[in-house]
Amino acid sequence: MFILNANKLEELTAYLYQKNWLAPEEEVVEISVPGDGNMNCVLRIRTSNRSFIIKQSRDYVEKYPQIAAPEKRVLTEGAFYSKIATVKEIQSVMPSILGIDAENNLIALEDLGPSNDYTILYDLEQKMTDLELEQLVHYLNNLHHSFEKTVVDEELMNTEMRRLNYEHIFEYPFRIDNGFDLDTVQKGLQDLAIPYKKDTILKRKVEQLGTLYLSKGKYLLHGDYYPGSWLNTTKGMKLIDPEFCFYGLREFDLGVFLAHLYITEQGEAAISFVKENYSHLDQLNKNILDGFIGTEIIRRLIGLAQLPLKMDIQTKSSLLVFARDLILKQ
Repeated sequence: MFILNANKLEELTAYLYQKNWLAPEEEVVEISVPGDGNMNCVLRIRTSNRSFIIKQSRDYVEKYPQIAAPEKRVLTEGAFYSKIATVKEIQSVMPSILGIDAENNLIALEDLGPSNDYTILYDLEQKMTDLELEQLVHYLNNLHHSFEKTVVDEELMNTEMRRLNYEHIFEYPFRIDNGFDLDTVQKGLQDLAIPYKKDTILKRKVEQLGTLYLSKGKYLLHGDYYPGSWLNTTKGMKLIDPEFCFYGLREFDLGVFLAHLYITEQGEAAISFVKENYSHLDQLNKNILDGFIGTEIIRRLIGLAQLPLKMDIQTKSSLLVFARDLILKQ
């Protein structure tokens, strides 16, 4: 199996020629890492006349090698990019797929150029503009309803990745002895989390939400719709990393989106704006939507997938109470 390595230019160049991802006269000038990736090995290939991205998935999480992950996950991402290429409004805000190598779990993508993701929102000083919010809602509207199925089938099930996500969203944060000392993140966070880990009513409801997450659905979802997947580029806002994509409940994508607006303290006006501009909000189950919002907030505060969040412990306490109420209210 070919293994990506930024330090082996000659081997990588030979591989790219073999896959016909380089023209005969092209030379690789530079190999670099485009950003802080979590799941996969991602490299920017700069040639004599262009640049593009190559991405490989392995049987572990790139940022946390101790965590096992589905080895072929990037192929599902490639299938997602191939599918959305038929709808211009969606394709225009995502990278184009340039090639898929199923044997080596590797894809080639358009390089979106210099960019920054929106994780800067977690410093709690940045506010999103109406235009940015409108673009994010517009994307979900197009994605969810351009590929709606009349009959649920097996396409893009992404079962292994969903099971991995299920554990980290709906199980891991609520285990009392999960091996993760939250005080290493912020002093006092471990004690703050204990009541939620012992709350049997809350955990039962979260388990039900997890079952819904794992269920089949009619709508194509991005699957990880949070600020780390939103890019600010010289060509405007772009969306990336649909590796957790699947056909499921629209409430999940929208719920994760809204949860991070709460976490980043965007305010009620932003929340209302998103809800008012999501085109089929009246078709959604409000309890399920609120449940996914609350669960995403809790897992980001007391789970393993921590954010660079500059929030004091008192505010986190209030946000956890709010999230629990969202999950449990009927």
